[in-house]
Amino acid sequence: MKIGLFFGSFNPIHHAHLIIASHILNEALVHKVWFVVSPHNPLKETASLLNENQRLHLTRLAIDNDTRMQATDIEFTLPRPSYTAVTLAHLTEKYPQHEFSLILGGDSFQNIQKWKNYKYILENFNILIYNRPGFNIDSRLSTRLTILNAPLLELSATLIRQLIKTKKSIRYLLPETVIEEIEKAGYFRK
Repeated sequence: MKIGLFFGSFNPIHHAHLIIASHILNEALVHKVWFVVSPHNPLKETASLLNENQRLHLTRLAIDNDTRMQATDIEFTLPRPSYTAVTLAHLTEKYPQHEFSLILGGDSFQNIQKWKNYKYILENFNILIYNRPGFNIDSRLSTRLTILNAPLLELSATLIRQLIKTKKSIRYLLPETVIEEIEKAGYFRK
């Protein structure tokens, strides 16, 4: 089975993430999308992160009832900080029956040469890159790149957290189940 791995903090997951995953599935580039909730991205600050189990729970709520998607905590048991190359090697060993692809935005792909063991990733995995305005994709880095024009929303988890802190509406930006859980638990208020 072809699995697209969508790595992220998902702090919180929002409609832009879900639209990209759905587009990749609709284009039949993979059979399933796994949302890999990263406990600690070495290139990001962790101060504003919810606990990884809380982010995993929100991600599961967001994709509930869509059998084409699943949330995974695979990185929770791996050494920290989380490195994509380590996770890919672990998944390939654990699930040899699957073919894994990496789902990345053009902004993330632009930094791939800063990643640990990035050559291993470029040589061994297909990379599905969704265009982001203002970011050029150097397709000479690998022959295993597929560049997509997925529908994009100007939406970020940072914006959502800021709206919550300032007591503004986040309606329509996230699935209702995620909004309800954020409000019930009081996430991102501080």
